[in-house]
Amino acid sequence: MAADSPAPADSPAPAPAPTVRQLRLVVEATDHEAAVAFFRDALGLPEEAAFSGEGDARVVILEAGRATLEIANPAQKRLIDEVEVGRQVAPRIRVAFEVDDTEATTARLVAAGASEIAPPTRTPWQSLNSRLDAPAGLQITIFQELLTTDEGVGTRDAEPRGDGDN
Repeated sequence: MAADSPAPADSPAPAPAPTVRQLRLVVEATDHEAAVAFFRDALGLPEEAAFSGEGDARVVILEAGRATLEIANPAQKRLIDEVEVGRQVAPRIRVAFEVDDTEATTARLVAAGASEIAPPTRTPWQSLNSRLDAPAGLQITIFQELLTTDEGVGTRDAEPRGDGDN
């Protein structure tokens, strides 16, 4: 069949192209400089753009790699807190960053001003997760996947893969 020929009537219609091209999480930071230094310099998110306007308005857009939106019900949120921290501590929104080395990144971020809520902990879904209070009032998870896709991450129905902490 030619590329420009219509599909036969009994063929499934092709899936529509995604309409969302990017996820941006916008965070208000009272101490803008400290938050930028933490997330850009300590965590290592490259600066994509920076803009300023009237009245000292400033924003820095940091590249954070692939974005996902993980939606958890209250029971799952409690389960994640219990596994990572041992008690319920997370606010409604928590930001998770996948890194290559959870232990080294956690130490670097604590040295840069984050407060450790829980040290790196191996989860039942085979990731190494730490929990931190970060600048701008964000609670963050730093996670490292311990298994590759070839080893089964993403294929277990009982432990779906999300940001490494579901």
